[in-house]
Amino acid sequence: MEAGVLIGGLVLLTIAGAPIGVAMIMISVAFIAVTGVVPLTVVPNQVFSALERASLLAIPFFLLSGELMNSGRLTERLLEFSRELVGRIRGGLAQVNILLSMLFAGMNGSSVADTATVGSILIPSMKKSGYSAAFSAGITAVSSTIGGIIPPSIAMILLSSGVGASVGGLFAAAILPGIAVGVGLMVQTYFIARKRGYERYSEPFRLSRLFSVFRACFLALLIPVILVGGIVFGVFTAGEAGAITAVCALFLGVFVYRGFTLQSLGACVFRTVKNTSSVFLIIAAAGPFSWLLTRIGALDGLETWMTGFIDSPVLFLFVFIGFILVVGMIMDAVANLIVLGPTLVSIAQAAGYPEFQACVVVAVGFLIGTATPPVGVSYFTAAYIAEESLEKVAVALVPFLLLEVALLFLMMLIPPFTMWMPAILGYV
Repeated sequence: MEAGVLIGGLVLLTIAGAPIGVAMIMISVAFIAVTGVVPLTVVPNQVFSALERASLLAIPFFLLSGELMNSGRLTERLLEFSRELVGRIRGGLAQVNILLSMLFAGMNGSSVADTATVGSILIPSMKKSGYSAAFSAGITAVSSTIGGIIPPSIAMILLSSGVGASVGGLFAAAILPGIAVGVGLMVQTYFIARKRGYERYSEPFRLSRLFSVFRACFLALLIPVILVGGIVFGVFTAGEAGAITAVCALFLGVFVYRGFTLQSLGACVFRTVKNTSSVFLIIAAAGPFSWLLTRIGALDGLETWMTGFIDSPVLFLFVFIGFILVVGMIMDAVANLIVLGPTLVSIAQAAGYPEFQACVVVAVGFLIGTATPPVGVSYFTAAYIAEESLEKVAVALVPFLLLEVALLFLMMLIPPFTMWMPAILGYV
């Protein structure tokens, strides 16, 4: 009953339009004030506990890196490089959209930032080239989930802080799934584009041109290699890696690509502070909310219910993934990763799945929710940029979401998909 009041109140406030962070803190305070189950001083204590994890320091740095790269004209060079690599495949601009999301993912770790950046650049161009607005928005929203999978991933950092897993190990486990999602979307896009007669880049391929654009963005491409390699091989922590990435992006933007003015740099910092505040408000509010769910036994009840299906592996698989997808449709991914992520990972481990595999499945499942109606942030953002109705974008999303869900099942059915890379690097 108490769990129903907490969760039901949260869902109602979210549907009414309240930001998820505000909704969680309001429900927590109201529940304690009415029931008197614990002193109200628990709220600030749990807020502090939620924010004191050192790995969370990486998040503002990764967000700043993404802003600096976009404003410093690095994204333009990555766009040219992507076009030379895959633009001549049928559905060229859509293919560029996906590859650019994969490259951008290695620099800022945020699916929402990916949607806003890539979408603002490519959706208008796709519409002018004959792509439907709904398709343009749909492929942008779905491909942006790669931004939360391929390391450095903010989703993996959030989950590792709750589970206590190695950030480097989680990054290693997410590499192959992230690439698989990108390649799968490219193949699917090719067949859709061929059926609908979408364009492709018509300029003849020239190796000299490819070399030229590669040279122009070579230093930018080095950043994710250094960043992820440094974390995975234990050279520096996630927070240190984020700071190094931000400094490198600033250096390249100012001294190499000369894309900054004082005004644009100030705008980068402002947007970073705004986006960081949004994420950390959710993290802070999730502290007392998840603590209350644990205290009243709601999370234990979820664990008991799900572990009841362990004797039937196939049924457990469908219940586990189905629960993640349904919750992801109605709750914010950040809140889900913090509140439900550790419990779901524990349930999967009880069913015999390794920790890294369980973490990747949970993270990817909730990230799919960012592109899923009715509350997916990437879904809303892409539809807004494309100036298309949410209903039409939702229909265009269906084939791409089905592909991602199929890959999610494969991640759970085939352990080497997520465990091979951590094993090679000594995390297992």
